[in-house]
Amino acid sequence: MGELERAVMEVLWDRAEPVVVRDVAAALAGRDLAYTTVMTVLDRLAKKGFVRRHRDGRAWRYEPVNSREGYVAQLMLDALALTGDRDAALTRFAQSVSTPDAETLSQALADARDPEP
Repeated sequence: MGELERAVMEVLWDRAEPVVVRDVAAALAGRDLAYTTVMTVLDRLAKKGFVRRHRDGRAWRYEPVNSREGYVAQLMLDALALTGDRDAALTRFAQSVSTPDAETLSQALADARDPEP
């Protein structure tokens, strides 16, 4: 995802409901982007599967397919897939995180192994 696509996604992730191009363009007003540029970026994001859209009269409403957290988790999994030694990469990652992050990971792993009924 490019820098402009990421900025558009940040706007979508911060919204509670689907938005039209005009709303995204207004949120990015400080970037001095043309309406058509924002429309093109949203169209590209839809084609890449990052956003879904539906008609609302003559306009399209856009919303993210995944949460910000889901997107970041997928990036991490994609990076892990690039290594020839997943065990070594995971070990190195676990040794590199802060104590609070390690505790969060440990709790998430425990929850995944023993889901609540």
